Amino acid sequence: MVKAIRINAVGGPEVMEYVDVEVGDPGPGEIRVRHAAIGLNYIDVYFRTGAYPQPLPAGLGMEGAGTVEAVGEGVSHLKEGDRVAYATRPPGAYAEARVMPAAGVVKLPKSIDFETGAAMMLQGLTVQYLFRRTFPLRGGETILFHAAAGGVGLIACQWARALGVTMIGTVGSDEKAALAKAHGCTHTINYNTENFVERVREITNGKGVPVVYDSIGKDTFLGSLDCLSPLGMMVSFGSASGAVPPFGLQELASRGSLFITRPTLFSYSAKREDLENMAADLFAMVESHKIKIEINQRYALKDVAQAHIDLESRKTTGSTILLP
Repeated sequence: MVKAIRINAVGGPEVMEYVDVEVGDPGPGEIRVRHAAIGLNYIDVYFRTGAYPQPLPAGLGMEGAGTVEAVGEGVSHLKEGDRVAYATRPPGAYAEARVMPAAGVVKLPKSIDFETGAAMMLQGLTVQYLFRRTFPLRGGETILFHAAAGGVGLIACQWARALGVTMIGTVGSDEKAALAKAHGCTHTINYNTENFVERVREITNGKGVPVVYDSIGKDTFLGSLDCLSPLGMMVSFGSASGAVPPFGLQELASRGSLFITRPTLFSYSAKREDLENMAADLFAMVESHKIKIEINQRYALKDVAQAHIDLESRKTTGSTILLP
């Protein structure tokens, strides 16, 4: 028996229960992993509240790092004793140990500790595909990135700096602005005291930006479109403030033939070769010290409800991990 978080109904943080569960042996294509650390991400809130439906009862958590305890039939890229990390479906990382599909799990370099591995996979791989594939950045661009002091945001700040990209980042406080700037964000905008559309136009001398990376959703969507230059790309990769409301395609035409995409990590990493390449790119950035993963909050697994409360109230910065 191991301790794990389970939900029997969707709702607030109180629906998460800390219980004993049986963890059996891995079947074909599966491994059993013993977690050393578990990542906390906003997607966990979407599953908990039912915004992303799943059969109940269910586990939560998409990200973790630890050691392979057992390997099922047909698994050739991993063996017992391997140090591993992952950010993949199905949910279930909120546990001391779990059986899971091996296809979404990669070996963790010895130079990267388990806590960093658990904190970086979902957020780091997200920045990797956003910057390398969704709208490939070559260097010299000016971009807008919302929530620049969050877990994804702080990695994006550092990655943009490494690429020679001018990043404009929105934040919710002066303290978060200072944090984002310290990590490489060129310009910060406090959306509680400034109009971010006006500030982006001011910073870019009225031109706008070629791409906006927006994980906020409802509250920023139309404003983000207004920040784009003609033929610009709106990358809507999250909805922390709620789902983007329905809109007409004329909204894109009237602003200069804009493009829009709603990408997910799981589409970009669905092929094993792509996942391996993405992880290698991320690991290289961390090992070269171009990116430092900021773990600013740690919670015991049993205290996950408080972790969700703090995440939803935007009290957290950088990455957050749960310790089993």
